[in-house]
Amino acid sequence: MYNLPFREVKGGGINRSPSAYLQNPAEERARYHSNVDREMTLLKFVDEASGESIGSFNWYATHGTSMSRDNKLISGDNKGVAARLFEDFFSSQNNSSPSTITSTLPPDIGQLVKKARGIKASGGHECSKERSEEAKVRKNDGSLFVAAFCQSNVGDVTPNVVGAFCIDTGKPCDFNHSSCNGNDQLCVGRGPGYPDEILSTKMIGERQFITAWKLFESASEELRGKIDYRHVYVNFTNIQVKLENKKVVKTCPAALGPGFAAGTTDGPGAFGFQQGDTKINPFWKHLRDLLKKPSKHQVRCQSPKPVLLSTGEMFDPYPWAPAILPIQILRLGKLIILSVPGEFTTMSGRRLREAVKETLISNGNGEFDQDTHVVIAGLTNTYSQYIATFEEYHQQRYEAASTLYGPHTLSAYIQEFNKLARAMAKGEKVAAKGPSPPDLSSQQLSLLLGPFEESPPKGIKFGDTKQDIALPKRGYFSKGDRPSATFWSANPRHDLLTEGTFAAVEMHQGKKWLTIHDDDDLSLFFKWQLDNSSLHGLAIIEWEIPNHAISGVYRLRHFGASKTSGTSRISYFTGTSHAFAVK
Repeated sequence: MYNLPFREVKGGGINRSPSAYLQNPAEERARYHSNVDREMTLLKFVDEASGESIGSFNWYATHGTSMSRDNKLISGDNKGVAARLFEDFFSSQNNSSPSTITSTLPPDIGQLVKKARGIKASGGHECSKERSEEAKVRKNDGSLFVAAFCQSNVGDVTPNVVGAFCIDTGKPCDFNHSSCNGNDQLCVGRGPGYPDEILSTKMIGERQFITAWKLFESASEELRGKIDYRHVYVNFTNIQVKLENKKVVKTCPAALGPGFAAGTTDGPGAFGFQQGDTKINPFWKHLRDLLKKPSKHQVRCQSPKPVLLSTGEMFDPYPWAPAILPIQILRLGKLIILSVPGEFTTMSGRRLREAVKETLISNGNGEFDQDTHVVIAGLTNTYSQYIATFEEYHQQRYEAASTLYGPHTLSAYIQEFNKLARAMAKGEKVAAKGPSPPDLSSQQLSLLLGPFEESPPKGIKFGDTKQDIALPKRGYFSKGDRPSATFWSANPRHDLLTEGTFAAVEMHQGKKWLTIHDDDDLSLFFKWQLDNSSLHGLAIIEWEIPNHAISGVYRLRHFGASKTSGTSRISYFTGTSHAFAVK
């Protein structure tokens, strides 16, 4: 059973290229109350036999750039936070969770501290199992519920909703170029938790989660009808496109403009570039020509974009940009999902959705109507940068400079998707599947060496603590404190512990330790680095005790893997900190 409601997300994103959006026709912009799409569409999955909810997919457009490029930790960003919140919340509604187990806790802090001191700490030890099952801490509640927070026409949408400001003056950035006195690197967007980007990530994730949960709870309309799809490969480098005025134009080989090098307010690019640049200075032009001077055809075709990198004409050691792209339409009753291999801007996405819907209705013999709901699933199957409107393309901000196949890229997408929509509405097969993209998997170059064999210092085992928990003078930690422990550890690239964890916070309950947090939680930090004096590996685990933490006895655990000297065999180890009290 499939349920389909939709509603707005409040404060989830703003337009990061508002000056480009204003290039679109005024009468078109007047049809919308915002320069971004605020609507979230949610699909709820229910097991028909048991009636139990088993998952949900939702589509909402906002970039996963709440964490800045200065973040060196692996992070799922705001959509990862939203998915984790949804799955944990759903699990807590259907299973007992540590947050509800409070009846056996000691009643005062004195007893907590005494209990923590009485628990014997265990050092690092090797695990004899082929794959450390202890590290798989998130799979022990038996929940199979999946909450997917999908992307949509995200091209010009940023989660840094406070706006973009100059880091030197604190004033708003230049409106047209998103720079500060000509310097793009000084213009940076601010999230709702500024200056704490982790807090911003949490807040944007929470806003998506709250909307998704409300949609999930209120879902009442069952989707019925056909399940269908159409899929084709298209060479986007030379498509003849017939415009509404009957003029025939063509797409171009892929190319990037200087506005691409300027980056965005979510992540400024190289010094010396600005969004909206329509000229390339002689120095960068010379460097470009050393790589590949664009052909005269390319220069004319991409105009008014000046070609900084003619990636569609660069083939050594293999093509620098995709030429053959997959496009796809999925149908679930009256829900239509457009799988696009790039990032459509807000207005581009609107035009594509409307064109496909109109084509379905006009060719479907009454099978499709105004209740047909079309969503865009962005960055699907492959990646081909951005898709701006024809009008936005002329301003050459980041999104337009990253629109690979020239000013008529969007028109080409609309034309090719309309072919699929027409075939679907008429119940016909696609005339041809199109050319197959090249398989480059055997040609991929990698400059990253694998992790070397390593061993801990003499007399020490992996998982032993170099620096254990340092208790405050009061003998216990409070909410907001950050207890940490440092363990001797091997390079985490030996095994990424997929579906597992490198770190955990465990709470003592009765005679057992229950996992409360793992390294997927934003409150728990896992960092690996080399010890400066010995060049041996260290794992630092730090827990920011959340305000909702329950008073009790806790410990930190580390899970890791190492390569046995002289062999290719992977061995697993764990480490445990001293127990400590939290009030």
